[in-house]
Amino acid sequence: MWDFGEHPPRVAAIVVNYNGRDITLQAVRSLQGMSYPAFDLIVLDNASTDGSPEALARKFPNLKQLRVEINRGSASGYAAGFRWAFENGYDYVLLLNNDIEVEPDLLDRLVEVAESDPKIGVVGPKCYFHGDRERLWSTGGILRFRESITRERGYGEIDHGQYDRDAEVDYINGCAILIKKEAAEAAGMWDAIFYICVDDADFCTRVKRKGFRCVYVHRAVLYHMVAYTTGGYSPGRNFQFGRSSAIYARRYARPWNWLTFLAFSAAAVIVGFLRELPKGNQKAALAKWEGIREGLRAELVAPEVMGGAAARPSSPPVPLSHRPPKRPPGEGGRS
Repeated sequence: MWDFGEHPPRVAAIVVNYNGRDITLQAVRSLQGMSYPAFDLIVLDNASTDGSPEALARKFPNLKQLRVEINRGSASGYAAGFRWAFENGYDYVLLLNNDIEVEPDLLDRLVEVAESDPKIGVVGPKCYFHGDRERLWSTGGILRFRESITRERGYGEIDHGQYDRDAEVDYINGCAILIKKEAAEAAGMWDAIFYICVDDADFCTRVKRKGFRCVYVHRAVLYHMVAYTTGGYSPGRNFQFGRSSAIYARRYARPWNWLTFLAFSAAAVIVGFLRELPKGNQKAALAKWEGIREGLRAELVAPEVMGGAAARPSSPPVPLSHRPPKRPPGEGGRS
């Protein structure tokens, strides 16, 4: 194991939760067992209504919790955690989904590789399906301009050691992404415009364009609570996925990329419509096209730079012990 010396880099490990009380309790229990000597664990609550903060406080009274009062999507939660970590002097932020379990040395392994080269800006672990711990979920990501901007490397494969070496990849999935402060300063803030999906790819693209590397770390291991056989093909999800994909294409696509993106997207909508028609779920396919149209119309602004004053979130995270009182109905603001 890497010798981090007397002053190891400080890491803020931030779990973003929205109405996931039970799985977040499990995630905190797992993350508290990490062996890295200099990390703080924080749960950022994205305006939950299921009693998550109270349950966490009862079970883990010393756990630091932050809260965003208005939920604008998971990307907004990540953006708030990202900002909080670097404004509070951390060297790294580890952004995490709440449906995870980790091996105790996960953070040691990630920091070890990140510290081995000043040009490594982002690192991520080998991810397995939680319910099938020989089946891979992600070993880093691949970017392409097709019906889906992102694809997880190794997805669904049984692990036979085929990814047992560290590798530079196009992006690291936001399920668990460790970001170096210097890379964040160069690339800018995590962008909440994506709501859900593709925000990780966007950030990593900006990191790489600033000369940093994104690296998959094969000895860092995480288990993700997603089912291999579950498609999650719903109108809401497909709308957001289409919207985020179109926004990414607008930022980064070259003319020939647009041809493949639009052609593959149109074909995917047709195939999805025909597949879902017998199930009565054809609206899910059409929702993706509506999302693409919305993404093509969305106002685009450049991501904020670190320390910038423009475009700061209107609901920055606050410690739960210092939460402002909720406004009664009719006193203005959003409820």
